[in-house]
Amino acid sequence: MSRFLNERFRTIEEYTPGEQPQNMHEFVKLNTNESPFPPSPGVIAAVNGAEAEKLRLYCDPDCKVLISKMAKLYGVGQENIFLSNGSDDILNFIFMIFCDDGVVYPEISYGFYKVYAELHGVKDIKVPLKKDFSLDPADYCGAGKTVVIANPNAPTGRAIGLDEIEKILKSNPDNLVVIDEAYVDFGGESAVKLTKKYENLLVVQTFSKSRSMAGARLGFAVGAAPIIADLTKIKYSTNPYNINRLTQAAACAAIDEDEYYRANAKLIMENREYTSTELQKLGFEVIPSKANFIFAKSDKIDGEELYQLLKEKKILIRHFTIPAISQYNRITIGTRDQMDIFLEAVKEILKRRI
Repeated sequence: MSRFLNERFRTIEEYTPGEQPQNMHEFVKLNTNESPFPPSPGVIAAVNGAEAEKLRLYCDPDCKVLISKMAKLYGVGQENIFLSNGSDDILNFIFMIFCDDGVVYPEISYGFYKVYAELHGVKDIKVPLKKDFSLDPADYCGAGKTVVIANPNAPTGRAIGLDEIEKILKSNPDNLVVIDEAYVDFGGESAVKLTKKYENLLVVQTFSKSRSMAGARLGFAVGAAPIIADLTKIKYSTNPYNINRLTQAAACAAIDEDEYYRANAKLIMENREYTSTELQKLGFEVIPSKANFIFAKSDKIDGEELYQLLKEKKILIRHFTIPAISQYNRITIGTRDQMDIFLEAVKEILKRRI
């Protein structure tokens, strides 16, 4: 690092993204929870030459057309939706502007929470999960701080119900409760409808997972109008044009073809159950998942060793070195063919150890 970097940023342990190999076509890529399916035909058509020609012009900073479509899709007012450059951007804003009293989140969860807390000098409390990696809502009741919960959680895939979220909301009337729903379309229950009932609720989602647009970088939040206004104020104080023209066009087309994505999410859920069952037949412990990935370990092989041996076979999964979960690997659910390639490789690796 340079001698010019502010002292308070020198010790930040930055977030480590999943591997993105340049020769991606050589790998079965099951490590970053991307969709195995392409965007819908309408999305591909929307990102066309005519739209590309307009790249010389600034995009609409208010995203009026897109917000109108999203408000209709989710049954909320346009004033209840905030759009940004990926859901990570929204989470960054949340830790920046809503956490003066501190923040509480699960100890094993999305790694960026810890990074944002450190980046913005926020006092954070990391709450341990239960032994089975489930979350106890009572741990967040009466927190007296901003509450951030990924639901379904990552990397475990477990989810809590709306009744449990309501308990947290009711017990924290003077604090914001953020439900990060990046994976909700794969079997979870969205809390969006609760935003009409609780002014302290902010729901964050993304187009990266179920809508096959990880590379387009689009996230959104749904909440009470005053909270959305706060986020908008920060957006216009940092980067008003943070959602580019092509992403806006692609997202509008994706909403118009929502059934395409729902069908793909259903296929991923089917492949998730298939893969979970097959791994269990091989003696793996698989955590019940409501996400587009599973979290699994085997007593027959070390977690990091399995990750490395699969990588040698050009199959990427995600391994974490945190001691509490170092024996587990997170496996993104792809197509049935991809999961069969993965399963055959696992069988071969285990067979060599007998």
